[in-house]
Amino acid sequence: MIGKLYVCATPIGNLGDVSSRLLDTLKAVDYIAAEDTRHSVKLLRHFSLHTPLFSYHRHSGKAKHAEILQALHAGKQVALVSDAGMPGISDPGEELVRDAIAQGIAVTVIPGPMAAVAALAISGLSTARFAFEGFLPRGRGERRSVLAKLQHEERTLIFYEAPHRLAETLADLLDMLGERQAAIARELTKVYENVERGTLSSLLALVRKEPLRGEIVLVVGGINLGEPVSDLDGVEVVARLLAKGLSPAQAARHAAQVCSLPRAELYALAVAQKEKAQKK
Repeated sequence: MIGKLYVCATPIGNLGDVSSRLLDTLKAVDYIAAEDTRHSVKLLRHFSLHTPLFSYHRHSGKAKHAEILQALHAGKQVALVSDAGMPGISDPGEELVRDAIAQGIAVTVIPGPMAAVAALAISGLSTARFAFEGFLPRGRGERRSVLAKLQHEERTLIFYEAPHRLAETLADLLDMLGERQAAIARELTKVYENVERGTLSSLLALVRKEPLRGEIVLVVGGINLGEPVSDLDGVEVVARLLAKGLSPAQAARHAAQVCSLPRAELYALAVAQKEKAQKK
């Protein structure tokens, strides 16, 4: 009989966020595969759990990966945990889950805390649509290249960042995306939880004056296309959107929301304006 892999979210700081289902699962499984056993053993000790732990992280190698799959095929029940939050989200686990599924092993989730969603919920920014980008590249050139692709993203953006790189990341966000509303959520659920809200420029000034410490989530508003103005004609609306760097198709889609003209006609206007601008 094949075993089951349990993907278990663990507290991001406050142990009071542990669910009874998580504790029951960690107690019942045969093994716990942990990103850092030194970190996870503290959780087990706090709740008097004695399930065997072994390490599984991004540097574990193929042998450890194969060992876990072999145990599952042998009928063992395995819980996968990271240092904090949901395994596989900006930390190890994704490949193990994918291979377990491919090999016919049952995979279930024990949901729980996730820093990105927690930060979004208290950021004060739009929660209607959002994009989780995880950690940006450490190198400035590669980081700016990634941000260039997000310049016209309308959804709220969520990033993880290390404290010592926060200032340079904020500077690149401001330079590449322009002024945006943003929030820095720090040490969520912990004693020194703090959220700083403002514009990218004001947050950059704050961080440069007094560097922040702890685990940080950065939430950034999507592109601001301006307030809908229904009394503008199609030409003017399309021109404004093209000036913000949108493609003719994007401009037509947004213009259709505030103008009475058909989308196809707005697209034709956008293409004509784009071609005219390129000839100058």
